[in-house]
Amino acid sequence: MTDVRPEEAHSGPAEAVGAASDAGAADPPEPVEASGAAVGVTFRVMDVEDVSLQLPAPHPSVTLVETAPPMRALVFPVGLAEGTAMAQALRRLDSRRPMTHELFMQVLQRARIEVVAVRLVGREEGNYLAELDLMTPGGRERVDCRPSDGIVLALRMPVPAPVLVDERLLQEPGDVPPAATE
Repeated sequence: MTDVRPEEAHSGPAEAVGAASDAGAADPPEPVEASGAAVGVTFRVMDVEDVSLQLPAPHPSVTLVETAPPMRALVFPVGLAEGTAMAQALRRLDSRRPMTHELFMQVLQRARIEVVAVRLVGREEGNYLAELDLMTPGGRERVDCRPSDGIVLALRMPVPAPVLVDERLLQEPGDVPPAATE
């Protein structure tokens, strides 16, 4: 196993669900020990596989799939507006007039702030917890965010930023407290 740093990676209640297969994938990134993140926590690089609304569910769900074996998936619901924004960002579609995430991305870019990664770091009462890893003119910053907002911003970067998931979220049911940070 090789270590990949986040800057080098490409890339209601919900639980990790079965394994997906990806025949023919050539040496995808391995687990990540993210600098500036929780001490001793392994993050898995995930692809945003899909955003979908399966009726009669009231909310869309996002599906994240590991880029390296065992190819586990993490599926969780998001709000309708966030799901729409994520689906547009995933497909690299722009609105006729900038929506909130597009506007915020423009502000970040003009301020020379780059989204390095979005990390899903815990789960409380079925809600996932996330943080943005930002590179600012003054150095590296971490900002708490909703997973849906972080994923949309990561996808909106000129070169999409990786989505990293604490491996414990793929292994443990129920609440998973965020690990202590450095």
